[in-house]
Amino acid sequence: MITKGIRGAIIVKENTSASIEAATLELLSKMVLKNRIKEENISHIIFTLTNDLNAEFPAKFVRTELKWTKTAMMCFHELDVPNALKMCLRVLIVVNCSESFEPEFIYMNGAEQLRT
Repeated sequence: MITKGIRGAIIVKENTSASIEAATLELLSKMVLKNRIKEENISHIIFTLTNDLNAEFPAKFVRTELKWTKTAMMCFHELDVPNALKMCLRVLIVVNCSESFEPEFIYMNGAEQLRT
């Protein structure tokens, strides 16, 4: 068994707890579904937010809404690069998996431009 990272990003509508919650759960749900992730296979999750998003910690919603209480999670601010995408929440899920597992990255609601 090895570890691999699954990346995802989403644009958050506004800097409110409700918007960060909605974006976090929407993105994470799609990442889990597309990659068939089980909580017990997750090593850890890293969340980053651009500096214009600070109303809440995304990990809070994963613990309270998805009930993932045994998964290690950390939240950070993204590097503030001039002209970079604003209002962006990024996620890196690190999973324990087989070597043949091919992660499917998810970019949504305007964050698709990060992959071009």
